[in-house]
Amino acid sequence: MRTSPFARAVGVALGAALLQLVMVVAFSWPAARTAPRDVPIVVTGPQAAVVAGLLDRERPGAFDVRTAPDEAAARAAIADREAYGAVVTAPSGPKVLTASAASPLVAQQLGAMAAQLRPGGAPVSSPVQDVVAADSDDPRGAGFGALALPLVMSGLAGAVLLTFAIPSLAWRTAGTAIFAVLGGLDVAWIAQGWLSLLPGSYITLAGVMALTVLAVSGTVVGLAAAIGRAGFGLGALTLLLLGNPLSGATSAPELLPQPWGAIGQYLPPGASATLLRSAAFFDGAGGAGPLTVLAAWAAAGLVLVVVGGLRGRSAGEAEHGREPALA
Repeated sequence: MRTSPFARAVGVALGAALLQLVMVVAFSWPAARTAPRDVPIVVTGPQAAVVAGLLDRERPGAFDVRTAPDEAAARAAIADREAYGAVVTAPSGPKVLTASAASPLVAQQLGAMAAQLRPGGAPVSSPVQDVVAADSDDPRGAGFGALALPLVMSGLAGAVLLTFAIPSLAWRTAGTAIFAVLGGLDVAWIAQGWLSLLPGSYITLAGVMALTVLAVSGTVVGLAAAIGRAGFGLGALTLLLLGNPLSGATSAPELLPQPWGAIGQYLPPGASATLLRSAAFFDGAGGAGPLTVLAAWAAAGLVLVVVGGLRGRSAGEAEHGREPALA
């Protein structure tokens, strides 16, 4: 039974409206609900217990407050990416340590909170020190946050081009790897050499970018090989519509609605943002987890390519088996 043009138009319009709804919700909902949720911070000094209690009363659920023996230990926790900031108490008043490199938005909120700290009920002066600062050319992290979406979109576009332009699955896989290497070198040069968004080793940053591109494009190429063109849609839905808004690249995973902030760290955009911060500003501290996530996605893409190759071979053998034997 053939579908009438009217029914087809209505169906396509409804599908497009549903996709639009999903996109608006995916991108606007996390941004509209940004707030601190169990953000790890450290308190130390003689009034540490007082400050911890004050934070728990004034901002319940906002901070995961831990104690440290002294200021040096608090700074070490920030440098090791175990905490986003610290409150160091002293008789002269508390001092707030932040790390805008880890999250400019969290650093801003901690700075605003500093002026409200009143241990014992008395107003005090609360200086703020940014101990791991963001790049001076991108102090608010806007440029860094804008890297996530182009990386994902270019990875998706590259996967589509490779799939349609290269019939051979083996050469398509090789092309994906070459694309990832070239993409990593190019994007790292733009981010560091031209826009000056990221300090650190160029080769290290290029490696992170390349692994990100490989995780995205490799997964989509593998999905297309394994399940056909539907793999493009599944890849875009997972990596773009879900992964990008949940990446925390413009804020922090702990500022997103939970458990979505945590889930976002298991997707390439979120893992890439975290690994880039670690590599650029923290000498790799806290990078093992996101590195494992990106490597796992890249490996999954390779597995899907193998599955697609086996499926294609089986289909070819079945087709050959149906051919009449030659006399």
